[in-house]
Amino acid sequence: MGVAPVAIAAVVGVGVLGGLHAADGAATSSGTGVTAQLEPADPGTDDGAAGGSDGSTGDGSGAQPGQGGEGWGGPSGDGLGGLDQAPGASDGLGSGALGGSPTGAVPADADQQVGVVTIVTELGYSGGSAAGTGMVLSADGLVLTNNHVVDGATAIEVTVESTGRAYTATVVGTAPDSDVALLQLEDASGLTPVDIDDDGGVTTGDEVTAIGNAEGTGDLVAAAGTVTATDQTMTASTDGTDSETLSGLIELQADVVSGDSGGPVVDDEGEVVGITTAASSGSTTTVAYAIDIQDALVIARQIEAGDASEGVTIGYPAFLGVSLAQAATGPGGALGGTADGTTSGAMIAGVVDGTPAALAGLAAGDTITAVDGTTIGSGDELSSVLAGYAPGDGVTLTWTSGSTGGTRTATVTLAEGPAN
Repeated sequence: MGVAPVAIAAVVGVGVLGGLHAADGAATSSGTGVTAQLEPADPGTDDGAAGGSDGSTGDGSGAQPGQGGEGWGGPSGDGLGGLDQAPGASDGLGSGALGGSPTGAVPADADQQVGVVTIVTELGYSGGSAAGTGMVLSADGLVLTNNHVVDGATAIEVTVESTGRAYTATVVGTAPDSDVALLQLEDASGLTPVDIDDDGGVTTGDEVTAIGNAEGTGDLVAAAGTVTATDQTMTASTDGTDSETLSGLIELQADVVSGDSGGPVVDDEGEVVGITTAASSGSTTTVAYAIDIQDALVIARQIEAGDASEGVTIGYPAFLGVSLAQAATGPGGALGGTADGTTSGAMIAGVVDGTPAALAGLAAGDTITAVDGTTIGSGDELSSVLAGYAPGDGVTLTWTSGSTGGTRTATVTLAEGPAN
């Protein structure tokens, strides 16, 4: 049986919407968290169900927004999990005090802090907050991090740890399937970026250090380790259906914990070779995974160029404001489903107060059957159709009332959703 790596943006607070997993990777809610399977490059590497680093409970199409900092929840004690755990909590719900530096990690020195930021997000629709790490890419405040660090965020604060200055950040774009996000710090100038590796990356046996906001304390720590494998592949799927794959990952043994997500993994020259994204739990030896920095930069450049293709979302998604009755993942990590197997459409489980859906009069039990005349047969189809709209766009919704069985129609203006 494999160990259970966990995602690493620390979650604070309660009231999270579904898809939660405990600190050991065990599912504790409705089973809407992403499960994953590690695909080892070498025979003999543990192969188990994995928890990913983004809790795909959000809705780019307007279902309830994702739980930022929530991880890919794998079965307890078996496989890979996301690194977004609640600090001090054994149930993954954020009901504990923030912890101190993890065993094996030490406070980051002045050189290690340069260009590294701590991130705190407010999850306005789910009543919590999350914490993670990122790195400065430009003097004017472009910051690279994991998508799961900001997933579901309605507000983001970033602190440049070398100066102590805090900034409000906005999302430039996200790539959920690659677990990459690019942020822009407001009114930033003169920042010192991290040093990016320029000599070919790392190989097995190389010494590396993961730097991050361990346990979401706001203090950077450095966890020294060793590269144990490269070019690793991890396939994640929602409830065993739609799958997502992270490939080209660096595997390392280092004391990586919740809150370290999005932080740099540096080589023995202090140059960034990867972004921490997942790590094991339930074992005396921590196995961590990092996205190769060059792969992440390709996506960051695509986002910066405004190229919304190949799984990239530019800016914030359009938001309708409903949760759907049956878990399924669509674009933006939406919850979806059909009504009850007899009525085709996307059945509503709940409506967020003050959103376009609420203003239109949608209610739990209603089933959306069309958007601008396009037939909707499932929650996934609703997600896919609405993902093609931008905040501020008007759409005409058609639905079947759950209380009367009658057909209703209304035109709504889509709002700006939380980070996707």
